[in-house]
Amino acid sequence: MTTPELLAKLTAFKTVSRDSNTALIQFVAGELTAAGGAVRVLPGDLPGKANLLASFGPTGDGGIILSGHSDVVPVDGQSWATDPFTLTARDGKLLARGATDMKGFIASAMCAASRAQSKTLRRPLHIAISHDEEVGCIGVRSMLSRLAAEGFGASGCIVGEPTGLRVAIGHKGKIAGCVCCHGIAAHSANPGLGCNAIYLAAGMVQELRALQDHLLTHGARDAAYAVPHSTVHVGTIKGGTVLNIVPERCDLAFEIRFIPGDDIGHLLARLREAADRLVTLDTRAAIDIDITNEYPGVETAPDSGIARLALAATGGASTYKTGFGTEAGLFTQMLGLNCIVCGPGSIDRAHKPDEYVTADELAECDMFLDRIVESLT
Repeated sequence: MTTPELLAKLTAFKTVSRDSNTALIQFVAGELTAAGGAVRVLPGDLPGKANLLASFGPTGDGGIILSGHSDVVPVDGQSWATDPFTLTARDGKLLARGATDMKGFIASAMCAASRAQSKTLRRPLHIAISHDEEVGCIGVRSMLSRLAAEGFGASGCIVGEPTGLRVAIGHKGKIAGCVCCHGIAAHSANPGLGCNAIYLAAGMVQELRALQDHLLTHGARDAAYAVPHSTVHVGTIKGGTVLNIVPERCDLAFEIRFIPGDDIGHLLARLREAADRLVTLDTRAAIDIDITNEYPGVETAPDSGIARLALAATGGASTYKTGFGTEAGLFTQMLGLNCIVCGPGSIDRAHKPDEYVTADELAECDMFLDRIVESLT
């Protein structure tokens, strides 16, 4: 199959993060086994979820990992011009959910592995496919833990998120959490008998804004990023039940996207100190700061082997740093691998109605990965 034909097969699997991905993984396992790979389907920590590792060529260290995630974001509430789970060619575009984020890269990697059958590899090629990346890089962790325990090694990893085939050597890390504010319920006719959790939450919103101001003035900076500093963001506020009850609970969902040089432990400590100050105003109050998800950033040297290899294979003149997060930092943290991010299409099309990749972009990715495979011969 060609890469577009294989992409059509992959996008037909409705692998929204909340749903099972096992049918897609079994399909990929069959294709890569037929291509001569040693394929391992690794059950995830969640029911109905699995990861996959396929290896080609000799065993041992020194190989390259091509990494992608199988899950996609939902299409609920989006207005699509076509069926989002049927790859449709229109005006030079191949439209489907996951076409660019990131089943296009997976299809290209699978085709590259199939073409590698005609070559004698001196070093291994690995294809790693994870689940539940879109909800916090969750699924890949169990696979990496298992590989680390086995002493798995490689010379580098390419995470194929959409970068327009530019070579990204860095992205920020992320902490996501809940500022959980606890008050005391009371009748709104006598609010002094209660403790308003929404007021506590409003105070913490101001503290989060103050933390952002602190980072703008005193935080680390890296001009390689479009936003050259760490950022603080409040995404949702949920509190109260009805108007005439003093709310006893209000939760803020927040995130911090941080660059190296900013100590995330110190930033969280500042938030917790602010929460302690607020609750001293009413001893009945409590504010908990719970971390719900986190992943590390990536900081790969531009002269590292994997960066130089990727630049040569893409024909690129320079590296850059991207604003979105990936699983790459976990490959570095858990397996000690140098990682870059490089794949077809644009992140600006991801998560939107009528997501697409073009046939030309897939063809360019095919040539890129063929050069990566050639470096292993």
